Amino acid sequence: MKAWLSRLSADLKNPPASPAELARFELDHALPGTAYTLDPVPALGEGYCIRRRSDSSVIISGGPTGLLYGAYALILRMLSGEGIPDVLESAPRYPLRMINCWDNADGSVERGYSGRSLFFEGGRLSYDPFRMRELGRLLASVGLNVLCINNVNVHDPAQQLLENMLPEAAALADLFRPFGVRLMFSVDFSQPMRHGVSSADPLDPAVRAWWKAAAERVYQAIPDLAGFLVKADSEGRPGPFTYGRNHADGANMLAEAVRPFGGVIVWRCFVYNCRQDWRDTKTDRPKAAWEHYAFLDGKFAENVILQVKHGPFDFQVREPVSPLLLGMKQTNLAMELQLAQEYTGHQIDLYTMIPMWRELFDEIPENNIMSLAAVSNLGRDENYTGHPLAAVNLYTYGLLAWDPAMEAESAVSRWVRLTYAFDPDQERTLTALLLSSRRTYEKYTAPLGIGWMITPHDHYGPNPSGYEYDLWGTYHKANRDAIGIDRTAAGTGFLLQYPESLRKKYEDPETCPDLLLLFYHRLPYSFRMKDGRTLVQRIYDDHFEGKKETEAMAEILEALPFPDPDREIILSRMELQKRNAREWCDIINTFFRRLSGVDDLHGRVIYD
Repeated sequence: MKAWLSRLSADLKNPPASPAELARFELDHALPGTAYTLDPVPALGEGYCIRRRSDSSVIISGGPTGLLYGAYALILRMLSGEGIPDVLESAPRYPLRMINCWDNADGSVERGYSGRSLFFEGGRLSYDPFRMRELGRLLASVGLNVLCINNVNVHDPAQQLLENMLPEAAALADLFRPFGVRLMFSVDFSQPMRHGVSSADPLDPAVRAWWKAAAERVYQAIPDLAGFLVKADSEGRPGPFTYGRNHADGANMLAEAVRPFGGVIVWRCFVYNCRQDWRDTKTDRPKAAWEHYAFLDGKFAENVILQVKHGPFDFQVREPVSPLLLGMKQTNLAMELQLAQEYTGHQIDLYTMIPMWRELFDEIPENNIMSLAAVSNLGRDENYTGHPLAAVNLYTYGLLAWDPAMEAESAVSRWVRLTYAFDPDQERTLTALLLSSRRTYEKYTAPLGIGWMITPHDHYGPNPSGYEYDLWGTYHKANRDAIGIDRTAAGTGFLLQYPESLRKKYEDPETCPDLLLLFYHRLPYSFRMKDGRTLVQRIYDDHFEGKKETEAMAEILEALPFPDPDREIILSRMELQKRNAREWCDIINTFFRRLSGVDDLHGRVIYD
């Protein structure tokens, strides 16, 4: 089964060209015999109101895209067996609900685990129009409205999206427009230098003129382009630091170019020293985003959005919320999540993400962020997400981007009902398994918030010291006595970037949540956890439990009546996950046994 809308029968070869007409088209095919009226109310914008009348007919009110979102809401509720109340009103919390694809023009996908690019091949735009419409339907069905199609690391010839590829890009935008999905492009900050401009200095009048002309050309072809996404001064990407400028200078220059056309600049805050010497004990990578951006609060143009990774590191299995999301009160912020399972199992191992996202939203005041973005888990595989069960992450991300109060269990159970024709007990079984999968994965990987014990470069499988002497600032400093980094005021001072309430919560090992203990503190293996176990025994126990839980998950999935080809894919990947869990369990436990010299209290096998 491709996705939650696979039961729709509407032919997408020639759908209507407007969201309102598409809404009628989808309703007629998905719910034949249902009496409905579409009531255009432009003031509702993307929001909608569904009202049931006494004769059992339905009125859907909304702006142009609101009518479409209302139609999908009605369809999905009916297909899931929920029905609708007498009145159902809904509007999105965030105006931009974005998917960031890391697709390259050669057809490869950076950190892609679902096949090759849906958009590119052989250095040019190359796509199946039917699949683009199908993708537009998938995104619109959960309220996602912006699709950035190319990698933030803009590799040649992706710069041609602003130039020679523009006609094909405009045709692609036409395919997504009826679904209310707007395109966005990642841009190369130094692109003017490819056209005879001597620098990319954002204060250089020639640079500013080049970007204004480029924006005019692009918006003439795609008038509703959402804007540009920029990665600058990070991991080798060009940026304003080269010219002694700050990131407000760079972002505001681009914002000026797209402002006349209603465009935005989404400026990623993933900036840090990626050439850190492991002997450097002063630099602490999680501090970098705050140090580069916090002092610029209030300096960015109104159409600039700073896109901040949800944690201060890089999409690890568990991280605290980034302090930048809490501290910049006068700047537009987007929180960046990662659907692609770069550090969380490559869409081989199960890792349902919404429980993690719910924890983040519980820490962040509702008015601190204005948009959400997620790194795509999409690809050219027939089922779009490689692992059929990884589609739950795309679906629930859309629900959460629309309504950040959405509960994890409700979102996951709805996806299960829409995707598989299971009986109620089977639905509950799969829902529970998916909700527990994140914690199971966490148990058998890097312990208690330490992160980075992953195989370098491909980021799949255990290597407890793989990055320990590398350049990326990802150190755990484990020795025979202790592990972890002291990030309190007495250590690197990272905790000083947080509001007082969170600082007090985390600065004392006795009050710090166990699952973040080694992110904030350096502790001996004999440290007593809240339940009385020693730190090293907790590590042993978690890893054995994670391995055992994975084996139990495999048995549960084997017993569920998945249809083909989902069944074959799910069970084959589960075999790989069991192997992976065993490797993680044995390698991490052996690593800590060799360092600490402490035996497992329960006498389980740990290798010498």
